[in-house]
Amino acid sequence: MTRTLRERHAGAMVRLRDDEDVWVATADGEGTPCLVPLSFWWDGLELWLATRRTNPTGRNMEASGRVRLSLGHTRDLVLIDGTARVAEFARLPHGVGDAFAAKAVWDPRGDGPSYAFLRGPAAMGAGLGTVAEMRDRDLMKEGVWLF
Repeated sequence: MTRTLRERHAGAMVRLRDDEDVWVATADGEGTPCLVPLSFWWDGLELWLATRRTNPTGRNMEASGRVRLSLGHTRDLVLIDGTARVAEFARLPHGVGDAFAAKAVWDPRGDGPSYAFLRGPAAMGAGLGTVAEMRDRDLMKEGVWLF
């Protein structure tokens, strides 16, 4: 059964609220890919991730900011493309660190200065399901919902 844009949007919102981890894809300056799962918290506008600044994902995000995030499984997938920005612990918006820690059951602020929060892209690329949903798969473009 093919879902409407509204139905796929509702499914994406559930994933953003309830999923614990997101697949994070980055690449270095030479194009070497890196794919890792990271805990996340979604504030309704942006995804918040945490990782070490010294690992490949942290280095790649700091260098270019380019990231692709993936939630769900192959028949119910939310893809998010965009730019992530480092957010220093001392400059986090009020409540972000505590909300992330509550959802992830882990607080990176206690694991030393090599960790940083990353603000993920706010714009969703696509909500994909079966082949029947490939057409009109975009839920949002340039930060604007398409329904």
